[in-house]
Amino acid sequence: MTVSALLALSSVVVTVPIATADDDLRDKQRDARSDVRSAQEDLQESSRALAAAATRLREARAKLSGAQQRLGAAQAELVEARRLDLRMQARLEAAEARLARAQAALEVARERVRGQRADIGRLAASMYVNGDPSMMGLSVVLNSQDPAEATSQLNTVDSLMSRQDLTLDELRATRAAMVAEEAEVAAAKEAVAEQRAAAATNLSRSQELERQAAAARTEVASLVVGRRAAEAQAGRARAADAGQLRAAEQQAARIKRLILERAARQRGGVTGASGGFLARPVPGYVTSPYGYRIHPIYGYYGLHDGTDFHAPCGTPNVAVAAGTVISTAWSDVYGNRLYLDVGQVNGKNMTVVYNHLSSYAVGAGQRVGRGQVVGYAGTTGWSTACHLHFSVLLDGNPVDPMRYL
Repeated sequence: MTVSALLALSSVVVTVPIATADDDLRDKQRDARSDVRSAQEDLQESSRALAAAATRLREARAKLSGAQQRLGAAQAELVEARRLDLRMQARLEAAEARLARAQAALEVARERVRGQRADIGRLAASMYVNGDPSMMGLSVVLNSQDPAEATSQLNTVDSLMSRQDLTLDELRATRAAMVAEEAEVAAAKEAVAEQRAAAATNLSRSQELERQAAAARTEVASLVVGRRAAEAQAGRARAADAGQLRAAEQQAARIKRLILERAARQRGGVTGASGGFLARPVPGYVTSPYGYRIHPIYGYYGLHDGTDFHAPCGTPNVAVAAGTVISTAWSDVYGNRLYLDVGQVNGKNMTVVYNHLSSYAVGAGQRVGRGQVVGYAGTTGWSTACHLHFSVLLDGNPVDPMRYL
């Protein structure tokens, strides 16, 4: 049984005439009405607790999912950073090996230059002692008396000059090679410095990713605990709500049987009615029909016990038939509610209920005519926008309003 039905039962209690002599039943009715209202209030409070718990549970699950995704991303990045670290280490080792080879080659070139400079020094000393080889050749030609001896001495001079030229050429080549090796060493040193800097940057990034992964693991563990706590809280609220609802339904059913027994003995004729018996309460279109659907809080397949009509804030709500206002009451769930007793239909008492009103145009006990304004559309109670939730009750049981509109 829905909250609407429970409230309707309390309304039916008010409208059924009770014999003056039957004080015991009147007392039972009064007590039942009080108990039903109390159960209704407890039920609404429990529903709010359940809604809050369900919200916290959804938030905890969403946060946990996000934290798990962040943890997975951090771990994947950390794995890639570690792989990159290995590649960078290999590059650094290759660059350092290249630098070592270049430095060794440079040292060899420098040693050759030192040797060639020593040779040139010796040649220079010989030239200082013996004179310029080219001048020596001229002296041989001018002073020699023996052609054979002159030829031999000229060959010696030519050999000495060739050796001097070769040594100078080798020195120039070696110096050029040394310059190239020095450039290679400089390039290798730069490459080593770059690889070391890149490795240091990646190491810092890896350490940060490890910190992020550790923080994400801690967050996930904390959110798992929070989710379990939210699930437990939602379960307790759901159990309390269900227990109160069962107790209210059982008590209401017992009193309802007594009321209907008394009402059946006192009712007169039967009025037949079907589609078109009731006028439309507002001109707006249907936004949510009567029927079974998934409950947004409980998650079970439950009854939506009325028809929702589009009704902007302040839209007049009119009496769907002539009748008596039996109650104007506040509900945390349905906001301002108005109960209108419109008589009997096929032997059953019909009560219509207007929910989420912003205000009333009539009061309890007032007789109203068909089409008369009884209240104004609002968004009071559990509502996200102005509309009319319109219910029809036959002997306190919800039925599809569209069967009678």
